[in-house]
Amino acid sequence: MAKHEEVKNGGIFSIGEKNINYAKYFIGESYLKSLVADPKLNVGVSVVTFEPGCRNNWHIHRDGFQILLITGGEGWYQEEGKTARFLKAGDVVVTHDGVKHWHGATKDSWFEHIAITAGKPEWLEPVDDEAYHEVSRLL
Repeated sequence: MAKHEEVKNGGIFSIGEKNINYAKYFIGESYLKSLVADPKLNVGVSVVTFEPGCRNNWHIHRDGFQILLITGGEGWYQEEGKTARFLKAGDVVVTHDGVKHWHGATKDSWFEHIAITAGKPEWLEPVDDEAYHEVSRLL
């Protein structure tokens, strides 16, 4: 049984739908619930839920930023060239424009965050199993 199973039942917001539109940019299963998608704003707000071991590809936010508010479970955040950061509920991550990074669940825990995102993501290569398992050894 994975840690933080309660995350899959949703917290303040429900878990959302399977993240089909962005599935090609994830390894593993993720779920997405849009909270703010107003075309008059340059900011979107969504709840992203990751099954254990799920992570997104390396990516860069162009002409914007991303703020992650960790709401449940355990996960990772890593910027290119830096050591991965372990995340838990209550943590906050700020990713500035043009910074290559990835985020996702630990191998044995569900993980959820609210993503406040401006600009356009540029999706890059996957975080391969070898690199992910190397990060997982940090625990």
